Amino acid sequence: MARPRKFDEERAVGAALEAFRAAGYEATSTQDLCDATGLGRSSIYNTFKSKHDLFRRVLLRYMEEKSAFQRELFDSDRPVRDKVRVLLELVVEEECEGDGRGCLVVNTAVELARRDDEVANDLRRDYRWRLDLLTGAFEAAQRGGEVDPGKDAAALAHFVIAAIGGMRVSASNGVDRRALQGVAEATLAAI
Repeated sequence: MARPRKFDEERAVGAALEAFRAAGYEATSTQDLCDATGLGRSSIYNTFKSKHDLFRRVLLRYMEEKSAFQRELFDSDRPVRDKVRVLLELVVEEECEGDGRGCLVVNTAVELARRDDEVANDLRRDYRWRLDLLTGAFEAAQRGGEVDPGKDAAALAHFVIAAIGGMRVSASNGVDRRALQGVAEATLAAI
């Protein structure tokens, strides 16, 4: 008979999230995960099967949390430019005032997407969700007269996603707040 688990699996996933955000996938060892979660190797492998499976679970959780915030923001009655401004300002704040770990999605795209098909598929699904959310918001704003109907709503959505990812990568390379705010303003002007 298998012994029952004596730990909170979701708390362990949260602790693993912090470990992976601190160092990335490759640089986070199994021992790092044991230290972060307080679990032994056997508990990690019995519960999560592998470091890779645990990482994917962490990544999906992180995406769900970010998506919940964006869904709530874009369901609000604010004008679309205000919604995008909130996203861009959040990036500036997280990158300039945060803990320096950046966004797990962007960091993972840079680190793993080209060589890990499963993670790449997870990232593509997440990108598609964000693209659909933004495209729908821009299309609604065009119908409401907020955004020029001659602009391509999907292209605007891709542009905003690319600007956010670029801001995050630039910040990891030492770009300062002023430069990031300039990118945010240029992005809003394009809308």
